[in-house]
Amino acid sequence: MSQLLEILGSKYPIIQGPIGELNDPKMVAAISEAGAFGLLALGFVTDLDQVKQVIAQIKDLTDKPFGANLMIAMNPKNEAILELLAEAGVKTVTTSAGAPKKIYPKIKALGLKGLHVTLAASMAVKAAEAGTDGVIVSGTESGGLRTTGPETTNLILIPLVCDLVQIPVVAAGGICDRRGYRAALALGAQGVQLGTAFLASEESPASQAWKEAIISCGEPGTLRLPVGGMAMRTLINPKLAGLLASGADLTKEYNLMNAGQAWRSGDFDLFPAGGGQVSALIKAIKPVKDIIQEMVS
Repeated sequence: MSQLLEILGSKYPIIQGPIGELNDPKMVAAISEAGAFGLLALGFVTDLDQVKQVIAQIKDLTDKPFGANLMIAMNPKNEAILELLAEAGVKTVTTSAGAPKKIYPKIKALGLKGLHVTLAASMAVKAAEAGTDGVIVSGTESGGLRTTGPETTNLILIPLVCDLVQIPVVAAGGICDRRGYRAALALGAQGVQLGTAFLASEESPASQAWKEAIISCGEPGTLRLPVGGMAMRTLINPKLAGLLASGADLTKEYNLMNAGQAWRSGDFDLFPAGGGQVSALIKAIKPVKDIIQEMVS
Protein backbone atom coordinates (compact mmCIF):
# COMPACT_ATOMS: atom_id res chain seq x y z
CA MET A 1 0.00 0.00 0.00
CA SER A 2 1.31 3.46 -0.91
CA GLN A 3 1.76 6.26 1.62
CA LEU A 4 -1.14 8.10 0.00
CA LEU A 5 -3.55 5.21 0.39
CA GLU A 6 -2.55 4.91 4.04
CA ILE A 7 -3.38 8.60 4.47
CA LEU A 8 -6.71 8.41 2.64
CA GLY A 9 -7.87 4.98 3.75
CA SER A 10 -9.66 4.50 0.40
CA LYS A 11 -9.33 1.62 -2.04
CA TYR A 12 -8.07 3.80 -4.89
CA PRO A 13 -5.78 6.87 -4.80
CA ILE A 14 -8.40 9.11 -6.41
CA ILE A 15 -9.59 12.25 -4.61
CA GLN A 16 -12.71 14.26 -5.38
CA GLY A 17 -11.69 17.82 -6.16
CA PRO A 18 -13.66 20.49 -4.24
CA ILE A 19 -15.70 22.90 -6.36
CA GLY A 20 -17.03 26.00 -4.61
CA GLU A 21 -20.03 25.07 -2.50
CA LEU A 22 -21.18 22.14 -4.62
CA ASN A 23 -21.67 19.96 -1.58
CA ASP A 24 -23.93 16.99 -2.19
CA PRO A 25 -23.71 14.26 0.45
CA LYS A 26 -25.04 11.72 -2.06
CA MET A 27 -22.22 12.51 -4.50
CA VAL A 28 -19.51 12.42 -1.83
CA ALA A 29 -20.88 9.11 -0.55
CA ALA A 30 -21.15 7.66 -4.07
CA ILE A 31 -17.51 8.49 -4.78
CA SER A 32 -16.38 6.91 -1.51
CA GLU A 33 -18.58 3.87 -2.08
CA ALA A 34 -16.94 3.43 -5.50
CA GLY A 35 -13.53 3.20 -3.84
CA ALA A 36 -12.26 6.77 -4.24
CA PHE A 37 -12.03 9.52 -1.61
CA GLY A 38 -15.13 11.72 -1.47
CA LEU A 39 -14.52 15.28 -0.36
CA LEU A 40 -16.75 18.04 0.98
CA ALA A 41 -16.01 21.59 -0.17
CA LEU A 42 -16.16 23.64 3.04
CA GLY A 43 -14.04 26.57 1.92
CA PHE A 44 -16.89 29.09 2.11
CA VAL A 45 -19.19 27.34 4.60
CA THR A 46 -19.35 29.17 7.94
CA ASP A 47 -22.57 27.68 9.33
CA LEU A 48 -21.40 24.98 11.75
CA ASP A 49 -24.86 23.42 11.90
CA GLN A 50 -24.72 23.01 8.13
CA VAL A 51 -21.33 21.32 8.45
CA LYS A 52 -22.73 18.91 11.06
CA GLN A 53 -25.70 18.17 8.84
CA VAL A 54 -23.76 17.29 5.69
CA ILE A 55 -21.29 15.15 7.66
CA ALA A 56 -24.17 13.23 9.23
CA GLN A 57 -25.87 12.75 5.86
CA ILE A 58 -22.70 11.28 4.35
CA LYS A 59 -22.19 8.96 7.31
CA ASP A 60 -25.77 7.71 6.87
CA LEU A 61 -24.97 6.80 3.25
CA THR A 62 -21.51 5.23 3.56
CA ASP A 63 -19.07 3.83 6.06
CA LYS A 64 -16.18 4.44 3.66
CA PRO A 65 -13.58 7.18 4.31
CA PHE A 66 -14.26 10.74 3.17
CA GLY A 67 -12.77 14.13 3.93
CA ALA A 68 -13.20 17.85 3.43
CA ASN A 69 -11.36 20.75 1.84
CA LEU A 70 -10.68 23.93 3.83
CA MET A 71 -9.63 27.21 2.22
CA ILE A 72 -7.16 28.60 4.72
CA ALA A 73 -7.45 32.33 4.02
CA MET A 74 -11.16 32.33 3.18
CA ASN A 75 -12.93 30.92 6.22
CA PRO A 76 -12.72 32.19 9.82
CA LYS A 77 -14.47 29.02 11.05
CA ASN A 78 -11.78 26.59 9.89
CA GLU A 79 -10.60 25.55 13.35
CA ALA A 80 -14.14 24.91 14.56
CA ILE A 81 -14.86 22.94 11.37
CA LEU A 82 -11.75 20.84 11.94
CA GLU A 83 -12.98 19.98 15.42
CA LEU A 84 -16.35 18.85 14.03
CA LEU A 85 -14.64 16.73 11.39
CA ALA A 86 -12.37 15.08 13.96
CA GLU A 87 -15.33 14.40 16.27
CA ALA A 88 -17.14 12.71 13.37
CA GLY A 89 -14.21 10.40 12.72
CA VAL A 90 -12.87 12.07 9.60
CA LYS A 91 -9.15 11.28 9.35
CA THR A 92 -7.91 13.36 6.41
CA VAL A 93 -8.51 16.85 5.01
CA THR A 94 -7.14 18.89 2.15
CA THR A 95 -6.26 22.57 2.40
CA SER A 96 -5.84 25.33 -0.15
CA ALA A 97 -5.81 29.10 -0.71
CA GLY A 98 -3.43 30.14 2.03
CA ALA A 99 -0.25 29.40 3.95
CA PRO A 100 -0.41 25.90 5.49
CA LYS A 101 1.69 26.92 8.51
CA LYS A 102 -1.38 28.84 9.75
CA ILE A 103 -3.58 25.78 10.12
CA TYR A 104 -1.44 22.65 10.27
CA PRO A 105 -0.65 22.95 13.99
CA LYS A 106 -4.40 22.60 14.61
CA ILE A 107 -4.71 19.74 12.11
CA LYS A 108 -1.88 17.87 13.82
CA ALA A 109 -3.20 18.60 17.31
CA LEU A 110 -6.47 16.90 16.35
CA GLY A 111 -4.62 13.86 15.01
CA LEU A 112 -5.69 14.50 11.41
CA LYS A 113 -3.72 14.10 8.19
CA GLY A 114 -3.58 16.91 5.65
CA LEU A 115 -2.77 17.36 1.97
CA HIS A 116 -2.14 20.90 0.73
CA VAL A 117 -2.99 22.12 -2.77
CA THR A 118 -0.20 24.00 -4.51
CA LEU A 119 0.18 25.54 -7.96
CA ALA A 120 3.99 25.72 -8.06
CA ALA A 121 7.01 23.63 -7.07
CA SER A 122 8.37 26.25 -4.70
CA MET A 123 5.06 26.31 -2.85
CA ALA A 124 5.06 22.51 -2.61
CA VAL A 125 8.44 22.66 -0.86
CA LYS A 126 7.11 25.23 1.61
CA ALA A 127 4.06 23.07 2.26
CA ALA A 128 6.26 20.08 3.04
CA GLU A 129 8.34 22.23 5.39
CA ALA A 130 5.13 23.34 7.14
CA GLY A 131 4.34 19.75 8.05
CA THR A 132 1.78 18.69 5.47
CA ASP A 133 1.43 14.94 4.93
CA GLY A 134 1.24 15.32 1.16
CA VAL A 135 0.77 17.86 -1.61
CA ILE A 136 -1.83 18.08 -4.36
CA VAL A 137 -0.07 19.65 -7.31
CA SER A 138 -2.42 21.55 -9.59
CA GLY A 139 -0.98 22.25 -13.04
CA THR A 140 -2.16 25.02 -15.30
CA GLU A 141 -4.56 22.58 -17.01
CA SER A 142 -6.75 22.61 -13.89
CA GLY A 143 -10.06 24.32 -13.49
CA GLY A 144 -10.86 26.50 -10.50
CA LEU A 145 -8.96 29.43 -9.07
CA ARG A 146 -5.58 30.07 -10.69
CA THR A 147 -2.87 32.71 -10.69
CA THR A 148 -2.67 35.47 -13.29
CA GLY A 149 1.06 34.89 -13.87
CA PRO A 150 3.07 32.18 -15.62
CA GLU A 151 2.10 28.62 -14.73
CA THR A 152 3.45 25.15 -15.48
CA THR A 153 1.80 22.08 -17.01
CA ASN A 154 1.61 18.88 -15.01
CA LEU A 155 3.94 17.11 -17.44
CA ILE A 156 6.71 19.30 -15.97
CA LEU A 157 5.30 20.22 -12.57
CA ILE A 158 4.60 16.72 -11.21
CA PRO A 159 8.11 15.25 -11.71
CA LEU A 160 9.64 18.53 -10.60
CA VAL A 161 7.77 18.41 -7.29
CA CYS A 162 8.45 14.68 -6.87
CA ASP A 163 12.17 15.46 -7.11
CA LEU A 164 11.91 18.14 -4.42
CA VAL A 165 9.74 16.64 -1.66
CA GLN A 166 9.69 13.36 0.24
CA ILE A 167 5.93 13.31 0.92
CA PRO A 168 3.24 11.84 -1.39
CA VAL A 169 2.36 13.90 -4.45
CA VAL A 170 -1.13 13.96 -5.97
CA ALA A 171 -1.65 15.17 -9.55
CA ALA A 172 -4.58 17.50 -10.25
CA GLY A 173 -5.48 18.84 -13.67
CA GLY A 174 -5.93 17.27 -17.10
CA ILE A 175 -7.08 13.87 -15.79
CA CYS A 176 -10.42 12.22 -16.59
CA ASP A 177 -9.61 8.66 -17.67
CA ARG A 178 -7.07 5.86 -17.28
CA ARG A 179 -4.66 7.48 -19.75
CA GLY A 180 -4.31 10.55 -17.54
CA TYR A 181 -4.30 8.42 -14.40
CA ARG A 182 -1.49 6.19 -15.64
CA ALA A 183 0.46 9.18 -16.93
CA ALA A 184 0.28 10.85 -13.51
CA LEU A 185 1.59 7.72 -11.81
CA ALA A 186 4.35 7.42 -14.41
CA LEU A 187 5.40 11.00 -13.62
CA GLY A 188 5.86 10.07 -9.95
CA ALA A 189 2.51 10.96 -8.39
CA GLN A 190 0.95 8.47 -5.97
CA GLY A 191 -2.58 9.46 -6.92
CA VAL A 192 -4.83 11.94 -8.68
CA GLN A 193 -7.50 14.50 -7.88
CA LEU A 194 -10.49 14.90 -10.23
CA GLY A 195 -12.56 18.07 -10.42
CA THR A 196 -14.12 18.58 -13.84
CA ALA A 197 -14.64 14.85 -14.49
CA PHE A 198 -16.76 14.46 -11.34
CA LEU A 199 -18.45 17.82 -11.95
CA ALA A 200 -19.87 16.38 -15.19
CA SER A 201 -21.03 13.11 -13.58
CA GLU A 202 -24.59 11.91 -13.12
CA GLU A 203 -24.42 12.41 -9.35
CA SER A 204 -23.02 15.94 -9.58
CA PRO A 205 -25.33 18.69 -8.24
CA ALA A 206 -24.17 20.99 -11.07
CA SER A 207 -26.90 22.22 -13.40
CA GLN A 208 -27.57 20.27 -16.58
CA ALA A 209 -26.49 23.35 -18.54
CA TRP A 210 -23.11 23.28 -16.81
CA LYS A 211 -22.60 19.58 -17.52
CA GLU A 212 -23.56 20.05 -21.17
CA ALA A 213 -21.15 22.99 -21.45
CA ILE A 214 -18.34 20.67 -20.33
CA ILE A 215 -19.12 17.78 -22.66
CA SER A 216 -19.53 20.12 -25.64
CA CYS A 217 -16.26 21.96 -24.94
CA GLY A 218 -13.77 21.76 -27.77
CA GLU A 219 -10.03 22.38 -27.93
CA PRO A 220 -8.90 25.01 -27.18
CA GLY A 221 -12.09 25.68 -25.25
CA THR A 222 -10.98 27.25 -21.96
CA LEU A 223 -8.99 30.19 -20.69
CA ARG A 224 -7.77 31.65 -17.43
CA LEU A 225 -10.27 34.45 -16.93
CA PRO A 226 -8.75 37.32 -14.89
CA VAL A 227 -10.91 38.25 -11.91
CA GLY A 228 -9.30 40.72 -9.53
CA GLY A 229 -5.86 39.60 -8.45
CA MET A 230 -6.46 36.00 -9.46
CA ALA A 231 -7.87 34.01 -12.36
CA MET A 232 -10.54 31.36 -12.87
CA ARG A 233 -10.26 28.77 -15.63
CA THR A 234 -13.56 28.85 -17.48
CA LEU A 235 -15.14 27.49 -20.64
CA ILE A 236 -15.28 29.88 -23.59
CA ASN A 237 -18.93 30.55 -24.49
CA PRO A 238 -20.19 32.76 -27.38
CA LYS A 239 -20.23 35.94 -25.29
CA LEU A 240 -16.71 35.37 -23.99
CA ALA A 241 -15.49 34.50 -27.49
CA GLY A 242 -16.90 37.79 -28.76
CA LEU A 243 -15.22 39.75 -25.99
CA LEU A 244 -11.91 38.08 -26.77
CA ALA A 245 -12.26 38.88 -30.47
CA SER A 246 -13.00 42.53 -29.69
CA GLY A 247 -10.03 42.90 -27.36
CA ALA A 248 -12.25 43.82 -24.42
CA ASP A 249 -10.80 44.21 -20.93
CA LEU A 250 -12.11 41.04 -19.31
CA THR A 251 -11.34 42.30 -15.81
CA LYS A 252 -14.14 44.84 -16.33
CA GLU A 253 -16.61 42.44 -17.90
CA TYR A 254 -16.94 39.78 -15.20
CA ASN A 255 -17.30 39.74 -11.42
CA LEU A 256 -16.33 36.53 -9.60
CA MET A 257 -19.10 37.21 -7.08
CA ASN A 258 -21.60 36.44 -9.86
CA ALA A 259 -20.18 32.96 -10.49
CA GLY A 260 -22.44 31.18 -8.01
CA GLN A 261 -25.63 32.64 -9.48
CA ALA A 262 -24.45 31.97 -13.03
CA TRP A 263 -23.51 28.38 -12.35
CA ARG A 264 -26.73 27.60 -10.50
CA SER A 265 -28.94 29.13 -13.18
CA GLY A 266 -26.94 28.22 -16.28
CA ASP A 267 -26.71 31.90 -17.30
CA PHE A 268 -23.11 31.78 -18.47
CA ASP A 269 -23.31 35.27 -19.97
CA LEU A 270 -23.32 36.48 -16.37
CA PHE A 271 -20.15 34.47 -15.65
CA PRO A 272 -18.72 31.63 -17.77
CA ALA A 273 -18.99 28.01 -16.68
CA GLY A 274 -15.94 26.76 -14.80
CA GLY A 275 -13.95 23.80 -16.07
CA GLY A 276 -10.46 22.53 -16.72
CA GLN A 277 -8.78 21.92 -20.05
CA VAL A 278 -9.71 18.25 -19.65
CA SER A 279 -13.27 19.28 -20.62
CA ALA A 280 -12.23 18.68 -24.23
CA LEU A 281 -11.82 14.96 -23.42
CA ILE A 282 -15.12 14.50 -21.58
CA LYS A 283 -17.82 13.45 -24.04
CA ALA A 284 -20.55 11.91 -21.87
CA ILE A 285 -22.22 12.30 -18.48
CA LYS A 286 -21.48 9.10 -16.56
CA PRO A 287 -22.01 7.72 -13.04
CA VAL A 288 -19.02 8.32 -10.76
CA LYS A 289 -18.62 4.56 -10.35
CA ASP A 290 -18.08 4.17 -14.10
CA ILE A 291 -15.57 7.04 -14.17
CA ILE A 292 -13.56 5.49 -11.35
CA GLN A 293 -13.71 1.91 -12.64
CA GLU A 294 -12.57 2.91 -16.14
CA MET A 295 -9.69 4.83 -14.61
CA VAL A 296 -8.32 2.00 -12.52
CA SER A 297 -9.09 -0.86 -14.96
